[in-house]
Formats: sequence, structure tokens, C-alpha cells
Amino acid sequence: MSHVPPRRWWTELPLIAVVYLAYTGARLLARGDVATAVDNGVAILRLERALVLNAEEPLNRLFTEYAALGVPAAFVYASLHYLVTPAVLVWLFRRHRQRYRRMRTWLLLSTLLGLVGFTLYPTAPPRLLAAEHGFVDGLAHYSAWGWWSDAASAPSGLGDMTNQYAAMPSLHVGWALWCGVALWWFGRRSLTVRTAAVGYPVVTVVVVMGTANHYLLDVLGGVLVMALGLWLARPVLRICDRVRAAGRRRGAGAGRTVPSGATGGHNGAACPTHTPGRPGDREAPGVPGPACGTAPGEQPARPRVGAASGGTPSAGGGAS
Repeated sequence: MSHVPPRRWWTELPLIAVVYLAYTGARLLARGDVATAVDNGVAILRLERALVLNAEEPLNRLFTEYAALGVPAAFVYASLHYLVTPAVLVWLFRRHRQRYRRMRTWLLLSTLLGLVGFTLYPTAPPRLLAAEHGFVDGLAHYSAWGWWSDAASAPSGLGDMTNQYAAMPSLHVGWALWCGVALWWFGRRSLTVRTAAVGYPVVTVVVVMGTANHYLLDVLGGVLVMALGLWLARPVLRICDRVRAAGRRRGAGAGRTVPSGATGGHNGAACPTHTPGRPGDREAPGVPGPACGTAPGEQPARPRVGAASGGTPSAGGGAS
């Protein structure tokens, strides 16, 4: 796994903004296909009833009958999804920079996978099925208690700006699971943090079903896309690192220039003005080597030993 930390916080914001805009746009793509979305929702409900997995039905009746459960659930559904996940992202960026990159990549990949599900399989949530199926829209039922509208969890008057037919998979659950894993892996090993790490995803699962916003199979779909996103995060980061390294190598190669007037020697290579002596060199220390200032095949001039000190060499190489 790569441990390259992100460079600056402002390089992260555009990436997250692009994915969030794609998330919103993909949700809106399916909003016009209402008939198909309703058919898909009914098909999921029938399958759950056949397999006795329709846990959302008794939960919805319980939340509708008891306001002490339904009102807090409506507040949780309409707020924490949009507050906790960004808060955990910021916390990871500030306190666990080496881990942030993989966690951010995991979240974004899972979100993109969820967008594929919204687009290919538009699904009406239980609250938008016909009354004969017995569900009550929890947020609409308690809309007088909060800022949300009776059309969606968006603020009142903005319900038409959301796609209410993007129930499969549940990214409410998926993002909550991501937050829980982040807190469990990197948070303090205290009872409070561990309880929050486990409790937040569990509460989210109960809330999304009790308010009739998701089926149990939507919940399982959210867990599945998070698992796939985690599995893909490592290879995707490797590919990104290779592309980045290749770009740096190309940039470094393009930036290499030969100094003006220093093109003597073999093949036009630059010639240093000073070659320090090394053990085994035949030339005297401080004298340019044979590759500098000579054409191929040309023998460099031999320096006269002792010329610098005024001495006269003898034929035998000794002092006279």
C-alpha cells in the first residue's frame, strides 16, 4: 500500500467535489423512470417476504406508532449522513495523513459503484410504494418536527431537487460503515470511540429501515459496494502511483538541458572543468580526463611533471 500523503488540503477538495457532483447527477438520472423504480421496489419487497427478510416492515410500524422513536430517527436520517462522513474525512486528513489517502480512495470508489447501482437499477423506497403495501413515510409523518420536507430528507422546499428513486444500494449505510471502520482502525482504543464505531452503522441501519427509506436488501447492497470499494482501493492506488511516477520521469527528462559552450568531448557530452583525482587514475589530480576537450581517437597532451614548480625532469625520471 502506498503511504504517499496528499500534498495540500485544497488539492483534495476538487476531487471530492467532482465525485459528489457525479453522485448527485447519477441520482437525478433515474428520477424520470418512476414506473420501473416502483416495479423494482415491489420486486425487492416480494423477494424479502418470500425469504422472511422484510425487517423494514415491523420497524416502520414501530417508528410510526411511537413518536419517541420516530422523531429522533427522522433527525438522524436527515442530518448525520451529511455531517459525520465529512467530519471523519477531515479528522483522517489532519490526524492520520498516511492512512487518509487509501481511506478517501475507498470511500470515493464505493460511492462511484453506488452510482452505477442507482443508474442501472432505479428503485423506489418502501415509503413511495402504494398504500396497500402498508408503509408510512417516517420523515413526512414527522415533517412538522424538523427542517426537512414531506417529500425527502432535503430542507423544506428542496425535495424536488433530490432523486427519491435511488434506494439500491443504501449509501446511507455504506458511508456509515466506512465511518465506523475508520473510527475502529484509527481512533483511540477507548470504550466511547469503540461504541461509536459500532453503534453509528447499526443505528443507521435501523433508522433507514424504520423510516421506510430502504429495504433490508438495500442495506446489504450498501455493505457490498463498500466491500468492493475496499478491495479495489489498493490496485487503483498502485495504478495512480505508476502514472504519477511516469509523468515525473517524463518531466525530469524534458527538463534536462546541456549548458551552453560545454559540448566538448565524445558524443558532445558536457565537459566538467575539474576532474578530481581518484585512486588508479593515470592522469594527475586536478587534470581533465581524456574525454574532455579531445576528439574521438585523439590523444590528450601529457602534462609536464614538475612544470608548475619550475623543476626540470631528467631522462630517468629522477631529480638531477
